[in-house]
Amino acid sequence: MAAAAGERANNFDVLRLIAAGSVIFSHAFLLSQGGEEHEPLKWLTGQTILGVVGVFVFFVISGFLVTQSFEATQSPLRFAVKRALRIYPGYVVCILLCTFVLGPAVTLLPIGDYLAGAGTWDFLRSNLAMNVEHNSLPGVRFTGFEVGSIVDGPLWSLPCEVVMYLLVLALGLCRLIRLAALVPLFALGLARLAFDDWANTALGGGPWLARFLGDTSWLLPFFVAGMILYKLRRTRAFDRRIALAALLGLIAGVPLGTLVFRTPLFNFGFALLGAYLVIYLALEPALPLVRAARFGDLSYGLYIYGWPVEQTLLHLSHGGLVWWQLFPLALAIAAILALLSWHIIEAPALRLKPASGDRASDLQTEALRQRG
Repeated sequence: MAAAAGERANNFDVLRLIAAGSVIFSHAFLLSQGGEEHEPLKWLTGQTILGVVGVFVFFVISGFLVTQSFEATQSPLRFAVKRALRIYPGYVVCILLCTFVLGPAVTLLPIGDYLAGAGTWDFLRSNLAMNVEHNSLPGVRFTGFEVGSIVDGPLWSLPCEVVMYLLVLALGLCRLIRLAALVPLFALGLARLAFDDWANTALGGGPWLARFLGDTSWLLPFFVAGMILYKLRRTRAFDRRIALAALLGLIAGVPLGTLVFRTPLFNFGFALLGAYLVIYLALEPALPLVRAARFGDLSYGLYIYGWPVEQTLLHLSHGGLVWWQLFPLALAIAAILALLSWHIIEAPALRLKPASGDRASDLQTEALRQRG
């Protein structure tokens, strides 16, 4: 397995689809009930929800694949352009649709007042600049819950993703994409999770920049774990016995944190052990290969459209949908939007990426295009 970990067909696509689906699943509870107390993983662990685990999975896989992309691209400028083309065009169209289609359809204001309102244009300008703290539109309220005015909640992680791209670029330029630099960086991220309560107090309650830094540092160990596992892909690090031990350790950490340490350990444990499981499941050749991208790479579209679709369905039903009705309906509609986004926006944008001039390198990176 180790010798071909970076080159063989893999299950990254299906894992990202599952991660995106888990985000929509968890938000079905939050948006329809106003809270997450009855979400299954929250109910079982008392610590986190499946949607948060889905974000962790995204960042672990991103750390692996973006590092691979940097090393395959062989040009910092081409790498930066490729990253921008992957994340920004689909994001821009989503923001435009939220501003000029969803907002006018839901707002309680006259359309003229809505379009002339400073809040509408502030939402548009801020979100196009990825300042996603501006997450509501004038007169737009989907439900009576506290989260009922949030237009697209999951966008909070996208600026953090961009910072991780810049991290890879900076480390690459300094020739520091190696274990000697990545392991201390990972340890720093783990320390952030270990002192989560303190960090949330220090970084989570202040100005926007402080909250953004808090979110970014919170996701750092998951992304760096993916980078480390990429560097280990040709070693004997991937073994089903280690994977089983990691799974058992992750499960055992839930009661251990609650009963012994009196603090939640799941997020810490997932960065330490769960990240390994994610990459193992993606690369293990004994597992069936799932052709999850046969219709396109839909995970990004599912992620950015799931929340507004759920909010819209609750608005149209006057809050009458329960989670088990909301989730499958929203998943199906979001999948259609993701399919359109991929074929009309994302894939054409990716075809604009600059060629390397090296045919062998282009052929290698083309195989990664839908995943990167």
